[in-house]
Amino acid sequence: MKRIMAMSVSTILTAVLLGACGNTDPSDNSEATALMQDRQTMQADKNMSELYTVDTKISEVISDPAFGEYGRLIFPVDSGYYNGNTLGDLQLTWYNNIDPNKTVEIVGYMKEHAKAGDTIFYDIYTEEEKAADPDKKDTGLFFFKGNVGEKFAVCNAGGGFAYVGAMQDSFPHALELSKKGYNAFALIYRPGAQTACEDLARAISFIFEHAEELEVDTDCYSLWGGSAGGRMAAWLGSYGTAAFGGDDLPRPGAVIMQYTGHSDYTQNDPPTYACVGENDGIANWRTMENRINNLKALGIDTEFHKYPGLSHGFGLGTGTAAEGWLNDAVAFWEKQMYK
Repeated sequence: MKRIMAMSVSTILTAVLLGACGNTDPSDNSEATALMQDRQTMQADKNMSELYTVDTKISEVISDPAFGEYGRLIFPVDSGYYNGNTLGDLQLTWYNNIDPNKTVEIVGYMKEHAKAGDTIFYDIYTEEEKAADPDKKDTGLFFFKGNVGEKFAVCNAGGGFAYVGAMQDSFPHALELSKKGYNAFALIYRPGAQTACEDLARAISFIFEHAEELEVDTDCYSLWGGSAGGRMAAWLGSYGTAAFGGDDLPRPGAVIMQYTGHSDYTQNDPPTYACVGENDGIANWRTMENRINNLKALGIDTEFHKYPGLSHGFGLGTGTAAEGWLNDAVAFWEKQMYK
């Protein structure tokens, strides 16, 4: 009897729901389906937020089984260059304006996709190469997938060529680019100007070689970088991948640079976008502006922005005078696509 009553109540509730959605034909339940999809989306968002929080220990992320061996590369391999025990406490040497919520979002994205079976990390060197040079074990590409067949970007974090500050200087950029539909990679490289450029050249070669598997368009790709990473992007733009041991490949369609005192340039440099804070005590904005003016004098398309009150390493610049700069940079890159 109780079971019959329960079934009756369930039937009534179903009828009420269908009635509330305006369905007279049980086969026409598009509004009910939409409601269910909205609830599923809300639940997915809730599940995402429950993956990690600002109180999650950094050590828990690094050792999370979802990431396997590459979990140790999400944060600087040399722990001497970051402080804080939790995601919310994270501080990186030479960086400012770190957004704890973005840190949580990034590692949450990584775990969600890793658990779903997506490949989010690629080795750029073979096991034999890593055995011959153990430092190459601390390299690789984190992949933030965009739309199938869309163009790609490689984001390069800074760290004074002493470490890789990806959580502030390349992961956030790659994630935002993927939201715009672009396929974005964040490179973990060997610190050191020469080795970093060699790893970037190898990474670009890897992407070109596996373009079909990665489902990316290699035409008019872009190189992004902040601080030391900006130098890497500029050097590869100036001299090409072959100059650093990579395959002989087309140069990038655009170079996007943040806060670096890099002054070297050539008449063959790609179109270049640059931005920096006016209070940057490491990369003087006048040095950056002077380089941009030199490129412009050669007829190279350029764009330069400086932001009041900002110091070194502001990343996406959320909540600062630089907020939204990434949208400007994307527009600059897109302009090159349609020339």
